[in-house]
Amino acid sequence: MLTILCLASYVKGHEFMRECKRQGCHVILLTIEKHVQADWPHDSIDELLTLPDLADRQSVIQAVSRRTRTRHIDRVVALEDYDVETAATLREHLRCPGMGDTTARYFRDKLAMRVEARDNGILVPEFVPVLNHERIHNFTQRVPPPWVLKPRSEAAASGIRRIYHAGELWAALDSLGDLQSFFVLEQYIRGDVYHVDSICYRREVLFAEAHRYATPPLNVAHDGGLFVSSTIQRETQEARTLRRLNREVLGALGFVRGVSHTEFIKGSDDGQFYFLETAARVGGAYIVELIQAATGLNMWAEWAKVEIAGGEQPYALPTHRQDYAGIIISLARQEHPDTSAYDDPEIVWRLDEKHHAGLVVMSHQPDRVQALLDRYGTRFYNDFFAVQPPLDKPAS
Repeated sequence: MLTILCLASYVKGHEFMRECKRQGCHVILLTIEKHVQADWPHDSIDELLTLPDLADRQSVIQAVSRRTRTRHIDRVVALEDYDVETAATLREHLRCPGMGDTTARYFRDKLAMRVEARDNGILVPEFVPVLNHERIHNFTQRVPPPWVLKPRSEAAASGIRRIYHAGELWAALDSLGDLQSFFVLEQYIRGDVYHVDSICYRREVLFAEAHRYATPPLNVAHDGGLFVSSTIQRETQEARTLRRLNREVLGALGFVRGVSHTEFIKGSDDGQFYFLETAARVGGAYIVELIQAATGLNMWAEWAKVEIAGGEQPYALPTHRQDYAGIIISLARQEHPDTSAYDDPEIVWRLDEKHHAGLVVMSHQPDRVQALLDRYGTRFYNDFFAVQPPLDKPAS
């Protein structure tokens, strides 16, 4: 019986743990104390451990090492982006198989992933580390604004600032003080943003689905709006290019096995695809439900199977559908928004979360998916839409 240790600073990964239990594993969940009463799948969890903060790696190492005195741990898995580096450090300490510290940096540190991608011939927006002020000045003289100031190790659009002139940039850096080295400054490229979500095993991409955001997530986070994404037609040149670039990125960054969520932008001015960022996890914002609607595959469950196989046993991708799906989510004025008036038969999933309204639609025809999303977008603004200031970090 394998013992799987799951790290989760946020409440997620239920289907991962359920699949581990279905496969006969002993499942240990390590989370933070404030989530101890959360709605975890307790029937699939053999042990629940807590600490005040999983970012305190020394405390995590000590707590887990104490547990290993009586139970050997075979796998360590970070169910949340913020825990990827902690899990890597823990694997190094316990000598568990899986991604170590160096590779984990490529999937968390936006500077590390950009440097490695660029050095492997992958097109990225122009950037400069927020380290040497002369180099930053030279960047601002060479690359016209606006620019994007990004935390190197945050998730999604958290903490990202758009900068419109040099005076604003230097004021922002002064406000950061000694924290400025934890940021990267990047060219702002206007265009459509895409995400490719993958299952990989033994360095081979076995599954990759490409989707386009209706509005770039950065714009949604900063300007307000609806979160909308949909499957792009698989046999178009655009889809083939995205799948190829995704393989190149994961190969360049040394991804061996697991799931990944990688984002690209297609520049409005030149029509070229630029690599934006990647993560060694499932996509957030209910992208798992979007992919499951289109294909029948649950990314959490397949990730669990890949981790259990561990590169030593064969893993076969299940037979799956190739339909099309779209997701629409809005912050809602109502605490419990009622979406029952949305009754098209293509609706296959409804979001159940306070002050949020959301639907996933599925069809054999991509045009039908797009038509529904367009119609629902107008209705969502009238029925539910609300705005709140962007958070420095995602709500836990």
